[in-house]
Amino acid sequence: MKFLDEAKIFVKSGDGGAGCVSFRREKFIEFGGPDGGNGGRGGDIIVEVVANLNTLIDYRYQQHFKARRGYHGMGKLRTGQDSEDIILRVPVGTQIFDEDKETLLFDLTKAGERIVLCRGGDGGFGNAHFKSSTNQSPRHSGQGWPGEERWIWLRLKLIADAGLVGLPNAGKSTMLAAVSRAKPKIADYPFTTLKPQLGVVHVDEREFVLADIPGLIEGAHEGAGLGTKFLGHVERCRVLLHLIDGTQEDVVGAYKTIRKEMKAYSPELAGKMELVALNKIDALVEEEIEEKAAALKKAAKLKKGQVIYRVSGAAGMGITELMRKMLEIIDADKAREAAEQAEMMQGIEIEA
Repeated sequence: MKFLDEAKIFVKSGDGGAGCVSFRREKFIEFGGPDGGNGGRGGDIIVEVVANLNTLIDYRYQQHFKARRGYHGMGKLRTGQDSEDIILRVPVGTQIFDEDKETLLFDLTKAGERIVLCRGGDGGFGNAHFKSSTNQSPRHSGQGWPGEERWIWLRLKLIADAGLVGLPNAGKSTMLAAVSRAKPKIADYPFTTLKPQLGVVHVDEREFVLADIPGLIEGAHEGAGLGTKFLGHVERCRVLLHLIDGTQEDVVGAYKTIRKEMKAYSPELAGKMELVALNKIDALVEEEIEEKAAALKKAAKLKKGQVIYRVSGAAGMGITELMRKMLEIIDADKAREAAEQAEMMQGIEIEA
């Protein structure tokens, strides 16, 4: 299945059905009268979040979604049938933007969520509705209310607890394969990964979701390489793992390049909790490891107690300790978020 994380579509809910102009004309009934029924309601455009999707590829081949109008009313006070709704199924983490691509309408982060994007128009009244003591044979009816229509952007931001960032060939795909059952493409040339990959990491009978983001290069915020196209997928992560290829000469330059591109993309993303790891240590001697780790620690301006992790995804060295630390940070962030929500709900109860 192809990966698509952005799509522009047109949606229109159904117009309401027209009311009916009708009169009773049965034989042997002394007094007739208006008996036109109301029109039915137009179909809604509904967005539903489903758990087993991870791409917006369905909206690459169909961009227009129009619900049917409601059925017309009929004689004998028969109301027209409401039209069928159109349900758009999207992955968890989908955001819906207005046509300007900046105004966020909905942020869908939970499986099972359903929102009405465009509400169908109400049906028009039949002539029986207009009957009164002064107008006993009305000969007009309502035509139904129009539905809503708009162009929208769908943008997918994958839901992951942690994200992998780094230059091409830093070993991100190898690391993902080493700590999870994901099977990303692994090769010895840059830009092996062309789309985000997700893997479930199991640590001490616990688990969390790790995302591998295609490598950034210098000038990515200006469109170089793959640009910052996929950085949005790590905006929801609670912690970032910054991998540095230990076999290259300038590890400090590699670190600063990624940090610069992240800051240019979003200061909020650059401010997320970050763990820095010197990768591929199985190809280095002890003196090189110590020297490069010290240089990275100075460049990253680590606080007291923070360290540069020394790992090798290919050889499986140091990754268990690193995954445990990531899980610890994820748990702490979830606890902080839960406490904030509880405090907010308590404040609402007090105001009520």
